Amino acid sequence: MAKRIDVSGLTAYYGSHKAIDDISMTVEPRSVTAFIGPSGCGKSTFLRTLNRMHEVTPGGRVEGKVMLDDENLYAKDVDPVTVRRTVGMVFQRPNPFPTMSIYDNVAAGLRLNGSYRKSELAEVVERSLKGANLWNEVKDRLNKPGSGLSGGQQQRLCIARAIAVEPEVLLMDEPCSALDPISTLAIEDLISELKERFTIVIVTHNMQQAARVSDRTAFFNLAAVGQPGKLVEIDETERIFSNPSVQATEDYISGRFG
Repeated sequence: MAKRIDVSGLTAYYGSHKAIDDISMTVEPRSVTAFIGPSGCGKSTFLRTLNRMHEVTPGGRVEGKVMLDDENLYAKDVDPVTVRRTVGMVFQRPNPFPTMSIYDNVAAGLRLNGSYRKSELAEVVERSLKGANLWNEVKDRLNKPGSGLSGGQQQRLCIARAIAVEPEVLLMDEPCSALDPISTLAIEDLISELKERFTIVIVTHNMQQAARVSDRTAFFNLAAVGQPGKLVEIDETERIFSNPSVQATEDYISGRFG
């Protein structure tokens, strides 16, 4: 069941450095929300706070609240590992486990999280590869290394691995930045399909991509180098790109800076 995210007053630090400041927003279930903004404005940092990956970074800490429906992900009794299973992550560069087969890459999280009979495991692996639009390309070589696939196929394999454990939210940190245009289109088509099942948040530097795949867009910016990143505005994607409320958003989208 896809879930709604409510963030309130979120500030993230690296040691004493404040990376993002006082961010509040809502991400609707079964939708795609895109984060855009210039480099260094905290988009990826904020994304990583949504599944508690930020605190894995040395000195990384967070103030504020992230609610997944009615659960505070930063409550004292909440296990970060459980959060990361519920809120999956796909990284910028495809990162299949290099020594594992295609099959074992998808099954890795499942084996970690519980005991499955062989037939059940095979079923979930097939369903996940189909969900990532990869099954037809790899079904005859499931025992071959995942690292032998093309870049675009590797990224879809990582998406299959992420959705195999049935998360409720899928975070994607510039998932197409290392891919060619054809692979990028395949991932974008896949995102449109996956939002039927998952709440999706994507960081992208590609403005056209944000316009194509997202329902809502959030623009982040920073007042000056060394200052923390802030959320400038969030709205329906069509409105952000055609009639934003803030001049800085229009300046960024029209290429005047960034």
